Amino acid sequence: MATVAVTDDTFDTEVKEADLPVVVDFWAEWCGPCKQIGPALEELSEEFDGKVKIVKVNVDENPNSPAQMGVRGIPALFLFKDGQVVSNKTGAAPKAALQGWIEESI
Repeated sequence: MATVAVTDDTFDTEVKEADLPVVVDFWAEWCGPCKQIGPALEELSEEFDGKVKIVKVNVDENPNSPAQMGVRGIPALFLFKDGQVVSNKTGAAPKAALQGWIEESI
């Protein structure tokens, strides 16, 4: 399953009420490090299909969700389980590091 674009309006339904653990990537079009991790997150979305949902929130188009989460820098990754944040990470990282972070958090 490919990553899912989430908006301020769909954040609660797609993230907090999800049946699976959810990785939220807060990103922006102009952010170089965000673009660096984009392909890795797409690949991980396929690899974790059925186990973890990976969603992306464009902070320029959806300012409320990142503000509620206290996002100060991007890319900012949050892992939700049962509607609660269990782990978060800021900044770009290689695919292997992102995969390890997700595996230890779920």
